Amino acid sequence: MNIANLYKQQKLVISFELFPPKKWKGMANLFEHFKELATCNPSFVTCTYGAGGSNRDNTLEVLRWIREDYPDIPMVAHLACLGMGQESLRNYIAQAIERGVSGIVALRGDPPKEGSFTPAPDGFHHANELVALLRAEFPEISVLVAGYPEKHPEAASMDADIDFLKKKVDAGADAVISQLFYDNTDFFQFRERCARAGITVPIVPGILPVTNLTQVKRITKLCGAKLTPKLVQRLERHGEDAEGQFSVGVYYATRQVEELLEQGVPGVHFYVLNKSRAASHICRALTLDRR
Repeated sequence: MNIANLYKQQKLVISFELFPPKKWKGMANLFEHFKELATCNPSFVTCTYGAGGSNRDNTLEVLRWIREDYPDIPMVAHLACLGMGQESLRNYIAQAIERGVSGIVALRGDPPKEGSFTPAPDGFHHANELVALLRAEFPEISVLVAGYPEKHPEAASMDADIDFLKKKVDAGADAVISQLFYDNTDFFQFRERCARAGITVPIVPGILPVTNLTQVKRITKLCGAKLTPKLVQRLERHGEDAEGQFSVGVYYATRQVEELLEQGVPGVHFYVLNKSRAASHICRALTLDRR
């Protein structure tokens, strides 16, 4: 399955992002949650790995398992330049293809905490170089890249960030998956900036439903996204009430996705944090599950 072609069809593309657990118990829980996610009939599933390349091999194991049990769901592996030379990158891509992976999310990679990005010997400095390698040597693989509606934390300006995104697209990326955001205006402005820069590939919003305020504050701090004051106020009213926070977060994300759909997005990419409840609730509420 060519992931790029999915966005050329008329139906909405729903995708989920997973991460490889470090322990078997977490893996078993992921597999159980994926049963529910699969009922939403996702167009494809991606799997990331930890900062600095940790859990990279487990990424392929997760995708191998899903591929065996759900052969009709295309698999996409994340791949970052960090810590890998060009030959290692080629070997990893070849292993991914052997496991039935249909696409790669090409990233520079975030260094471990309190570190700075240092390329491996013979490695790449930027994601556009990895995109170029994939397009030149593995043409059968679809290539997705990341975009930042609120600017990458290391970018000098929004214009500079858009310019670099265009380099990734010009190198051969098929689609852009956005970082999470909570104000749709940020996404719409980002999409307009991309259009003015000549970026014509599909731009897909990435959505992380808030189910725990403390957790999402930590995540947004790392990726440079911001929570809206109204959302924070509603969540804080529920204090330590987990169900209350879940209800607020799912309701907010449902309304957020609804507005995005009204504005013609080609798909929605859910960051599910290896859980199924929030994303499946949203899909059912908006009749996106297509069962």
